[in-house]
Amino acid sequence: MDDCIFCKIASGAIPSAKVYESGRVVAFLDANPMSEGHFLVVPKTHWRDLAAVPAGAAAAADDAATIAEVWQVVAAGVAAAVEVFGGGANVLQCTGEEAGQTVPHLHVHVIPRPKGGETPPQFSSGAFRYASDEARAATAAKLDAAIAKRMQP
Repeated sequence: MDDCIFCKIASGAIPSAKVYESGRVVAFLDANPMSEGHFLVVPKTHWRDLAAVPAGAAAAADDAATIAEVWQVVAAGVAAAVEVFGGGANVLQCTGEEAGQTVPHLHVHVIPRPKGGETPPQFSSGAFRYASDEARAATAAKLDAAIAKRMQP
């Protein structure tokens, strides 16, 4: 879609700190992160939200499988490879504005949680700020390398 920011990021029209990309999905650091390493997994197909995905759509099934694979990689071992994942991660998908969805393009948040860190009581974009663009890029590079290692066949 011409006016969708995530479609523009997926196509490369808007720069982002990508941590993974395939033919079906792109994963990039959130612009308003809740923690260091907070990233989004976004299908390149524009689905407004889960409610808009047609039942039985092959493309939707492929996107869902790839999204699940990317966040499972995090849960299965990126934590051990990248120090920003100290304890675990919240995996969050908001469907609809009332549920906190601010960009009308299906996406999944992966929010790293450090060991001993406090989990906020609610979703709060912008709770974390990178010290600089360089720090953000360094985090993206670490995640990209760790995910690439895990995604190899």
